[in-house]
Amino acid sequence: MKKNGMINRELAAVLARMGHTDQLTIADCGLPIPEGVPCIDLSYKLGKPGFTEILFELLKDFEAEKVYIAEEMKAENIEIYEEMERVGSPFTEVSHEELKELSKQSKVIIRTGEATPYANCILQSGVIF
Repeated sequence: MKKNGMINRELAAVLARMGHTDQLTIADCGLPIPEGVPCIDLSYKLGKPGFTEILFELLKDFEAEKVYIAEEMKAENIEIYEEMERVGSPFTEVSHEELKELSKQSKVIIRTGEATPYANCILQSGVIF
């Protein structure tokens, strides 16, 4: 049995397969899942698990060199936006429509139960050396 890090077997497997510049999306419960992109659905009730809970746990085991968020987040979800500033990686603001288009390139979408507007991000994999 795994002792440390991500214990969810699907998430651990995805993280192990990520290479430099590969992307993954962490989504609220309303983001459309593009056809053909695998989805790991962690939601179990409205609001649970939360977006930031999953984001910061994932970042303990994942090197993100860049983060994409919807520019609408700043006006419509300031609480999550302020949490995004703690990520420690540069983030790029794009329109929500652009974020949905970019999510089509993700290796996986991790769906949370988050039920607040624009609580989505795309993490681009960095390297650890």
